[in-house]
Amino acid sequence: MRYTVIMISFLVLLSFNVESRENNALQATKMQVKHSKIKVLNFGTFHFGPTSDAHSTEFDEEDKNLHKDVRAISKMIAKFRPTIICVESLPEENEKLNLLYQQFLKQPSELIISSGETSMIAFDVARLNKIDKIYGIDNHMGYNYSVGDFIENSPELTNSIDPETYLEITNNPFKNYPELAELDKKYESLSLLDKLRFINHPINLDASINANADKLLYVGMDDKFEGADNAALFYHRNMKIYSNLNRIKMNKNDRVFILMGSAHTAFLREFIKRSPKFEMVDTLDYLKAE
Repeated sequence: MRYTVIMISFLVLLSFNVESRENNALQATKMQVKHSKIKVLNFGTFHFGPTSDAHSTEFDEEDKNLHKDVRAISKMIAKFRPTIICVESLPEENEKLNLLYQQFLKQPSELIISSGETSMIAFDVARLNKIDKIYGIDNHMGYNYSVGDFIENSPELTNSIDPETYLEITNNPFKNYPELAELDKKYESLSLLDKLRFINHPINLDASINANADKLLYVGMDDKFEGADNAALFYHRNMKIYSNLNRIKMNKNDRVFILMGSAHTAFLREFIKRSPKFEMVDTLDYLKAE
């Protein structure tokens, strides 16, 4: 009996050691894969200049006090030490974009405001990291993100899919997140830094996908798919943006800073999360005042 107990104890211990070694090996493999991926700071913002987006933020790009705030944020981002910078500009406009960047480098004491957040943040982050070239990865595709609102506001039209859910997402996007709902209410009074923290909160990025595309999946007249058809166009556009990112030649030692409107950031986040090539850092780690 004693021999049997000893043998059982030995086998349990052996099994535990084997399982432990397997877990350690798995963790080591995961760490090895993690370290072989390209680090990405995927950064969302509102547009500093005029925009055709459904939502815009009041921002006086000529305000010198705001320039100081922008410079401070650029310094925070620069600590990521990017080697590649991508912005919301078309690839075919890269030559024009980089001529403007070279112009900024000749007189870096003055921010260039003509290209909004691209020339105000991306140029300065590039300068601080001695980067020679900036890449545009945008792609333009037209789609009607207001089709649901149009149907809801037209008495002669009826959303036959799920108007209740559509309106809930539209009117109460942070229903289950009261702290974010409160920030959303006072958004315009927040500092620039706090606006960007709010924009880059993971829950807010999810809400951005809902607001720009997924809520349209609850919209359609009769047996048609007006909402889904337009949502698909926005998905398609962001897939092309991600493909443009992958056109850029890079290696595992590169570090990529992407500056885009928050809806694009949200979609890129989903693609990058599943990528065998990239690993995202936590954006909020780089939005901490000294």
